[in-house]
Formats: sequence, structure tokens, C-alpha cells
Amino acid sequence: MSASAIDASGAVLDRDTKVARARSWAWDRLPLGRIALRAAALAASLVIWHLLASSRLDLGLVTFRNVPTPAEAARAAWALLHSPKLAAHLGASLARVLAGFLAAFAVGVGLGLAIGRSRLARDLLLPPLEVLRPIPAVAWIPLAILMFPSSELSMAFITFTGALFPILLNTVHGVEAVNSRLVAAARSLGAGNGAILREVILPGAAPSIITGAAIGMGTAWFCLVTAEMISGQYGIGYFTWESYTLQNYDDIVVGMLLIGLLGMGSSLLVRRLGALATPWTGAGAKR
Repeated sequence: MSASAIDASGAVLDRDTKVARARSWAWDRLPLGRIALRAAALAASLVIWHLLASSRLDLGLVTFRNVPTPAEAARAAWALLHSPKLAAHLGASLARVLAGFLAAFAVGVGLGLAIGRSRLARDLLLPPLEVLRPIPAVAWIPLAILMFPSSELSMAFITFTGALFPILLNTVHGVEAVNSRLVAAARSLGAGNGAILREVILPGAAPSIITGAAIGMGTAWFCLVTAEMISGQYGIGYFTWESYTLQNYDDIVVGMLLIGLLGMGSSLLVRRLGALATPWTGAGAKR
């Protein structure tokens, strides 16, 4: 039995179908009207931001007196783009996120497969993991500083904790959702536990694993920025916090937008790579 020849419903796919699905991507199935609508939504957000910031609106509970306008933020972004600091900040943050995310992906998928397939592993591993899961990234920072000899390792660990649990829980859910008839069919054809895991469980759980990885990537950025604000010397989070302490309000907005773009882009990249790796799931699903 070939795992790549089975879709989510258990139907067998021929080679041409798999190749066609692998080549499909969001833009192939996104109508021009929806693209225009999304562009209009972004433009409307910029207009609202400009109106609130330029009018220095003060509503009592919230004030926009010190919020820079989009034009001021654009000038600050242009200045940062031509600054040598940008490469250092980007390189530091990307390296930390990549290290923490890859470690979380390996551990999360491994533990998720074990918990999803073994009742003993669920009883032994899930209770302590469920206790650790609600702990926010900020609460881990003091202990991480004490545990690791360098701030780089401690920040990578914070990123790891943020990405781990979305990947872990989605993997468990994906494994449990695999059709038991596929497992029985593979076993009746003589497949052992290793072959079933490789040919049935992993392909069936792959969509959930990819979803967890995309969520985990976004969470990793959130946790990394928190860690960099406290213990970093370089990084986008450190740049944003330093801009606040120096009262460079334009740079605060630039840092926030840069974090958002990096998080969105990296999550989309994870989904794209996942779609290419799992053509049997149908990469052309609506987004």
C-alpha cells in the first residue's frame, strides 16, 4: 500500500491527479474579486489608521496623540531599511525562531505520534504536558535564564515552548482522526507497525500536523519577541522595546509591523511546504 496514493477519504489517487494537486496553489483558485477585496480591506485599514493618528483623537480610555501616521511609519521603515542594524536584528530573530521551531516540530510530532497511538504514552506524558501548556512564555523567562548558560539558548527555549504545544496537540488530533478502516486494511495486507505508521498514520495526520506547525510558527514569533524584549541584545523584539525606551514612536510601529509580516510570511511558508509535501490532501483547498 502506498501512502501517497490515498487521500483523506481513503480514495486511491493516480499519478496525474497527485501532480496536479501538488502544483495547485492559492493564487490559482483565488478569484480576482477576492484579491481586490483583500487589497481594499488593507487600504481601508491604512485610511482608518491615518485618520485616527493625524487627528490625534483622544477618547479617554484610548488616545492616539502619540501614535505615528502611516506616512511617518513609512519614513521610519525606509530609514531602517538602509540601516546596517536591520540585518543584525533580522538575522538574530530568524535564527532563534528557526532553532526553536525545528526543535519543537521534531519533539511535538514525535510525542504526538506516541500519545495518539499508545494509551500508555497518553497516561504517562499527557498529564504533565497539560500542566505545562497554560504557562505563558513570560513566566518561563526567569527559569530559562537560570537553566541555560547563554541568553541565546534561553530565547531559543522560549520559542521552543511557544511552538511545541500547537504542534503536539494538532498531531495528537490528526493521529486520532485517521480512519481505523485504513489501519485495518493495511494490517490485513501484512503491514507491520512501522509500515502502518509510515504509510497510513503519518499521511493521514499530515494535514493536522501542518496546521499545528503553521500555528506554532506564529506562536514562536510571539514568544520570541517577548523574550527579546527582556533579555535580547539584537532582534526585532529588542528593536521594538528599545524604540519605546528611546521614545522613537515611529520605530515602534515599524517593529510591530515587521513582526506581523515575518510571522505571517513564515506561517504561509510552512503551509506552502506542507502542501507540496502532501499532494494527496489537495493543496487547492479554499483559503
